Amino acid sequence: MKLTLTRLAASLISVLALSTAAMAADKPLLQEGKKTLYQRVLTTPGCTLSSQAGQRTGKEQPTFSRFYVYERDQSTGSEWLKVGPDSYGTTVGWLPSDCVVDWKMQLSLAFTNPANRDRLLFFKDRSTLEEILDSEDPASTVEPIRALLEVKGKADNILSQEPEYFVDLQKEFYLLPILSGEEVMTEEGFRTRILNIASVSKEDGSNQASAAPDASKQMKEFSAAVVFVIDSTISMQPYIERTRQAIKDIYQRVEDEQLGKQVKFGLVSFRSSLKDRPGLEYLTKMYADPSLVKDGADFLNKIKDLKQATVSTAYWYEDPLAGVMKAIDDVNWNEFGARYIVLITDASGMEGDDVLSSTGLNVEQVRIEATKPGVAIYTLHLKTPAGIKDHARAEAQYRALSTYTPTNTSLYYPVDAGDVNQFGAKVDALANAITSQVKEAYLGGDVVGSATHAQMDEQDQLLKDARLIGHAMQLQYLGSTTGAKAPPVFQAWISDRDLVQQNIPTTDVRVLLTKAQLSDLSDIMKEILDAANEGLISPAEMFSRLRSVAATMGADPNQLQQQGNTKLAELGVMGEYLEDLPYQSEVLNLDEETWKSWDGLAQEKFIRNVSTKLRHYQRYNADVDRWVKLTADADSREDVYPVPLEMMP
Repeated sequence: MKLTLTRLAASLISVLALSTAAMAADKPLLQEGKKTLYQRVLTTPGCTLSSQAGQRTGKEQPTFSRFYVYERDQSTGSEWLKVGPDSYGTTVGWLPSDCVVDWKMQLSLAFTNPANRDRLLFFKDRSTLEEILDSEDPASTVEPIRALLEVKGKADNILSQEPEYFVDLQKEFYLLPILSGEEVMTEEGFRTRILNIASVSKEDGSNQASAAPDASKQMKEFSAAVVFVIDSTISMQPYIERTRQAIKDIYQRVEDEQLGKQVKFGLVSFRSSLKDRPGLEYLTKMYADPSLVKDGADFLNKIKDLKQATVSTAYWYEDPLAGVMKAIDDVNWNEFGARYIVLITDASGMEGDDVLSSTGLNVEQVRIEATKPGVAIYTLHLKTPAGIKDHARAEAQYRALSTYTPTNTSLYYPVDAGDVNQFGAKVDALANAITSQVKEAYLGGDVVGSATHAQMDEQDQLLKDARLIGHAMQLQYLGSTTGAKAPPVFQAWISDRDLVQQNIPTTDVRVLLTKAQLSDLSDIMKEILDAANEGLISPAEMFSRLRSVAATMGADPNQLQQQGNTKLAELGVMGEYLEDLPYQSEVLNLDEETWKSWDGLAQEKFIRNVSTKLRHYQRYNADVDRWVKLTADADSREDVYPVPLEMMP
């Protein structure tokens, strides 16, 4: 009997061992020291997927294909990885470990526009970069490196540098995955991040360098579109008339200088919701599409019926974001190199969660939408005496809306007391500045020179800003027309701040999410917010759950549903999601003590902002042109969308 029990126990142990092994095979390997994060790798050029370990023949994989690691084998004398396209248990073959790189977090970078900074340098090793950031005079170290790159095209410890022209992620998708990173304090007192990244251009190896001599020729086709988005509610007629006069005058100059093909103007009028004010006639109306305007006379004819409304709106504030989104969505910006919206209003806008909001978006979300076609939004805020109680609210909104992301420049300009003459002078100056830039580019002026030097001659802030923005748009245009690509390096070290002007960022962060991950995020966030609104969970528990979700999305979004990570904090593994992330979203940047110190109104405002982001995800889902396939043969459900970090919870 005793022997039988012993054999039974041995059999059970054997079965359990086999079951455990089978269960383990259904899941990828965990990252070292982690309890929930799986191992993932990215392929390098020439990486071949084989049917068995040690076999060097098979199907070559596209560069930066992402795989999960299910098994590591060294029986052939070198390490091989059994991999699958996802974390659901499916494996597709073996990769040699020497042709992949570990990818611990699902974050990637995008270059900012280099108009107001030096080109990003890619260092061979971390120590050289650290020496520069620790220097009391970083310029003295960096300038000789740049001089060597200018003369010889290479310098010690430098793998490559950023293209001279802007590489637009919206048109030419590239992957700069973050392999690891750390935040440091520079000697000059700025917080910056030292990042280990990877980068590979397409196999043709072409870059903007060969196209640079043709820059003047390329700029012959450079054109600009300026779309005025004007408030036409009660009290706006004087500004409508002055805008009409300004455009009439500038069109006369455009036609005198034969720039009719290079400079086009458009106009969108906005009011507010018709739900309880049908007398407003319309919410938004495209009076003149710049793509369809023939000349100045045609433009003036198209806007001849524009006049202020005859009834008042439901609130003092209106729906300017509807007008801005009308211009962003309905104008074919691809026809133009320089792209401007000029918002003219005397009132603030309703928030995205307002029942009368037509867009469901806040100003930050609209600003992000404007970056997709590369539009700069100017705001001329008429600070009329009647709206004095609204001035502070409107200014905060429009400063956020009119921050031009590529150069982090504020394009908000108040008009004191709503003075019509002051307003007219600003409209005239802006229209003339844009027209002059296009003319200069058309005539072969220096379009890629130093932006700092270009600003020195002008003292007026509006003109200085216009010059900088115009320079940025020219770099973006040349990057697009010459096919500028990310530099052909693989692993390198970079700083996410300019090495000399350390307050200027060199990169933006993107979180790469599949449609399923975006859907999971939206569903779980909605559950948390609904529970909070219904009083089913406390504010402290709501914050804890939001933080868990936010951490998961930065590290491994596939874990969101599988591990029930809305309760990650309770499992005691929150730290492993946070400790390696060099960047953190809005929720992760907020500590629990600060959250608890807020009153109910502040917490409610925060929740509303998160809710607005959820509505914005619907636009991502519908934005078919920007979904990217990371692995050639993968199911379309594995396509990813590069979501800006600021749009994450």
